[in-house]
Amino acid sequence: MILKLDYNILKFVLFVCLCQRVHGLYPSSSEVVDLTAANFDRLVLQSDAVWVVEFYAPWCGHCQQLVPEYSKAATALKGVIKVGAINVDEHKSIGSKYGVQGFPTIKIFGADKSKPDEYQQDRTAKSIIDAAFSVARRKVNIQLSGGSSKKKSSDKNRGDDSYDKGSDNKDVIELTDKNFDELVMKSDDIWLVEFYAPWCGHCKNLAPIWAEAATELKGKIKVGALDATVHQQTAGRYQVSGYPTIKFFDKNDKSLVEDYTGGRRSASEIVNWAMDKYVNTLPPPEIHELIDEKVLNEVCDKDKIQLCIISILPDILDCQSECRNNYISTLKEIAGKFKTKLWGWLWNGALKQPHIEEAFEMGGFGYPAMVVVNFKKMKYSLFKGSFSKDGIYEFLRDLAFGRGANISPIKHSTIPKIDTIEPWDGLDGQLPEDDDIDLSDVVLDEKDEL
Repeated sequence: MILKLDYNILKFVLFVCLCQRVHGLYPSSSEVVDLTAANFDRLVLQSDAVWVVEFYAPWCGHCQQLVPEYSKAATALKGVIKVGAINVDEHKSIGSKYGVQGFPTIKIFGADKSKPDEYQQDRTAKSIIDAAFSVARRKVNIQLSGGSSKKKSSDKNRGDDSYDKGSDNKDVIELTDKNFDELVMKSDDIWLVEFYAPWCGHCKNLAPIWAEAATELKGKIKVGALDATVHQQTAGRYQVSGYPTIKFFDKNDKSLVEDYTGGRRSASEIVNWAMDKYVNTLPPPEIHELIDEKVLNEVCDKDKIQLCIISILPDILDCQSECRNNYISTLKEIAGKFKTKLWGWLWNGALKQPHIEEAFEMGGFGYPAMVVVNFKKMKYSLFKGSFSKDGIYEFLRDLAFGRGANISPIKHSTIPKIDTIEPWDGLDGQLPEDDDIDLSDVVLDEKDEL
């Protein structure tokens, strides 16, 4: 009887497993997108969206336990970041392509789709969401700084004696006691330096990650590596006592040395942390007065600039110099939070450029007003919120993340006419004075009235 019962239980378990194998772990009503070998490239790799992808097997107990949290993460990220899952039992070619050896495996496809980040944190909705936003922010930082999301692959490994310089694509600069001051301390560049020991296991694991981060940061931040066991003078100067140790050297003041505090040592975390530092060192963009067509073409060149932010401030009679300067200061502060060469910033007074206001339907909500224009795509988004630091920042942040609302085509698909006007002199506005009229020689008809 006992044997018969065990046999029936075994049949039931096999039946459940077979059903799961056929139907997968996530129902069609789930926000988790069902990925397959047929749609993976089109949906994930060819998309501009950030994707969180779980590689699973239906029979895997840990995969089954993950379903509630992963589904919760997918629901929370809906409309912001894509979340999918692929049954590797059925689509073995995709699992092999990404080196999946255990279940569940989660990878996040961000700026460089050829090199997804492997998720290795807690299997909770919150941790998954945090990691997804970290990758998304990294992608945005790359795009804001004018970098490309297409990165070359590299296979850089640390040898037993020194940092391997054999790869043509290596972007990690080898530092020594002799060249450290000349390359790092006397330069006008930002530096991210790893102090390592060749025998250190963690250092060896970091080597390909460090090389990948160096490639992503190339042109913005210089990335170096120093063998602390050989070049003890420099390592001692910065009190390096463990390996690997990562330090950040500021552009303007090399005495301001910071230890890496970006959490786990993944390429995405390192790049994201370093890019935050990089953005803070950039000068804020200039806010130009739109006085003629030349200014528009220089500041918002459609072949170089992604977004052109145009603000219409109240007339100088309605908002005197102090008031106007306060608005311009607000714009400068906001521009300082979006330090990118791909955005242009313009302003002018109300009704000074009527064709701009007409084309973008500005002024109907009063002044100040703001519009963000993509002259290359001939589209714009009108800001209708409160003209405050928080309101403008949220509006522009959403546009930066691709979540902009109220996007409209420019009328007639043409750039509005720009009038040539006198620049503001920085002074208060003055009402025109009536000229004194001499009536001594005027002869009035009896019917004339003054």
